[in-house]
Amino acid sequence: MAKKTLDELEALALKVFLNSNVSENNAAFVARALVQAEADGVPSHGLSRVPSYADQAKSGKVDGHAIARLEQTATASLRVDAAGGFAYPAIALGMGRARQLAKETGIVGLAIGNSHHGGVGGHPVEAAARDGLVALGFLNAPAAIAPWGGTRALYGTNPIAFASPKPLPDGSGWDDPVLVDLALSKVARGKIMMAANRGEPIPEGWCTDKHGNPTTDAKEALDGGLMLPMGDARGAALVLAVEILAATVTGSNHGFEASSFFTAEGAPPLVGQFFILIDPSAFAHEDEETADSRFIERIGTLIGAIRDQEGAQLPGNDRWANRAKANAEGVDVPDNLLADLEARAAG
Repeated sequence: MAKKTLDELEALALKVFLNSNVSENNAAFVARALVQAEADGVPSHGLSRVPSYADQAKSGKVDGHAIARLEQTATASLRVDAAGGFAYPAIALGMGRARQLAKETGIVGLAIGNSHHGGVGGHPVEAAARDGLVALGFLNAPAAIAPWGGTRALYGTNPIAFASPKPLPDGSGWDDPVLVDLALSKVARGKIMMAANRGEPIPEGWCTDKHGNPTTDAKEALDGGLMLPMGDARGAALVLAVEILAATVTGSNHGFEASSFFTAEGAPPLVGQFFILIDPSAFAHEDEETADSRFIERIGTLIGAIRDQEGAQLPGNDRWANRAKANAEGVDVPDNLLADLEARAAG
């Protein structure tokens, strides 16, 4: 392992993408997003993705020079065409306008189509929550999960994300948001890929092999095996709901139509992402004495009740702790991954 600062890693990833047929603007968005994932303790969506992203840009599977296009389709509806490029600049374009529009209309739906791997779904909703909004995100992915009772993968691991403003314990301002960010499989597919790359076993109950048998071999799981949904039948139902929101509603490829996020071969995946942004002040009644939205008082009461319980955890707190540590100390990067990135950066 080698310790590197976040700035060093972002500069390194940027060079890799600039050497891989990616425009400077797109390369900056992607490098920043992957390093932020690493800092947040989500390495499955961090630097380990740089080589596969770079290879896909070189092969043309993802258009490194794509320019996303934003369209307002109705009073509170936005659509972004990612144009076969990386998701990060497309999501940033749409979310910037969506945050503004939500404060005008109270609620906004944002569809991202013709997209690529959405990365850490918590990042866009976190930004909205820091702007005073409540936000939800739904992302689809290439097929890895079968319908409940089925034997063939149709859906991706289909992450969901949710974020809300959260007051400081003393009520003097806003703390880091409440953040829920999870794949609907028992574990993110990226963790299986990382285990396969390292030659490490995976816990039983995460996946099956291509014959439907439980496996602890990550490579067997990736070779035609299935990811298992969290919550069994209930999780599989939620996976379907996300598939409809992220793919069907956005006019994007369903999981069984999308190519892999990990290989340079094949057509572009052209998956989708869907976000809902809510301005709570448009819905909660105003306090008669302060004229502030009652959301402020209500969220304070709820979070306070959770904090009052010894040992109770608020989702997102681990991520903020990881980020603070990474900002202060840097992060450890596996030697083989660092060598690969440095070789790619050198051209």
